[in-house]
Amino acid sequence: MAEVIGVRFQEVGKVYYFDPDGAQLKTGDKVIVETARGIEFGEVALANREVPDDQVVKPLKMLIRAATEEDAAAEQKNRQKEKEAFQTCVKKIAAHKLEMKLVDVEYTFDGSKILFYFTADGRVDFRDLVRDLAGVFRTRIELRQIGVRDEAKMLGGLGVCGRPFCCSSFMGDFQPVSIKMAKEQGLSLNPVKISGTCGRLMCCLKYEQNAYDHLLRITPRPGNIVDTPEGRGVVTEAALLTGMIKVRLNNQPDGAPHVFPLNDIKRLKDARPAAPKEAAPKETAPKDAPPKNAPPKKFDGPPNMN
Repeated sequence: MAEVIGVRFQEVGKVYYFDPDGAQLKTGDKVIVETARGIEFGEVALANREVPDDQVVKPLKMLIRAATEEDAAAEQKNRQKEKEAFQTCVKKIAAHKLEMKLVDVEYTFDGSKILFYFTADGRVDFRDLVRDLAGVFRTRIELRQIGVRDEAKMLGGLGVCGRPFCCSSFMGDFQPVSIKMAKEQGLSLNPVKISGTCGRLMCCLKYEQNAYDHLLRITPRPGNIVDTPEGRGVVTEAALLTGMIKVRLNNQPDGAPHVFPLNDIKRLKDARPAAPKEAAPKETAPKDAPPKNAPPKKFDGPPNMN
């Protein structure tokens, strides 16, 4: 086990583990830590705790110190400088006529690096832009191309539900979402209705998927043969959430389907007819083969070699 603290560098961002170096910190404390990007100002999201060694990425970087009022003032000054750097970069992009959209700017706490986040449809040759920005700010410049989901997380906004984006409200990491989830949940496959503001499938499709996976395992599908209190029949429709199953009874083939609760029926087997097996191809004898019932050919000895 290793003692760690969890530190977050954005309001809604991923939590990273650091060695507290003996300091006792609580959630909400401001700290100064060293990261791969340099010295950073962060907030404690997880107080001191022990976690298994296999959950820690080694080597575990150590806490530098708890943040002071001077550190908080320096961080606030960096936030103001980021707004100015954003406007400067937008003008430089327009001057270089680059097909890219600037999304956000971040200063490292010690000012040793400025990161510019942008989106673009394809690859962008921004080498001249980097040199131009380095000449203006006199520090290390890094440009990072991000996707539309990351852009939505950084900028924020309101979703189709009328609430703030999940990604910018509480989601630390993006979860994989597929069109299969929309199908299994019985949603419309119209891209406009199942896509978020970012243009990708809505993250909330993932929230209830585990429940739907469980219901799909225990609920008979249309075509299954089931036993009901009124006799055996075939499932015609199944409502996953309500647990009500429509069954056409065998003893009433022309009648309307009956509705039964899931707990009152028992699935037997799949009623869909099996696909007919393909007939094996007939073997054909070669043209020079002897007739099937012909007597064996008499052996006259080896050929005369003289």
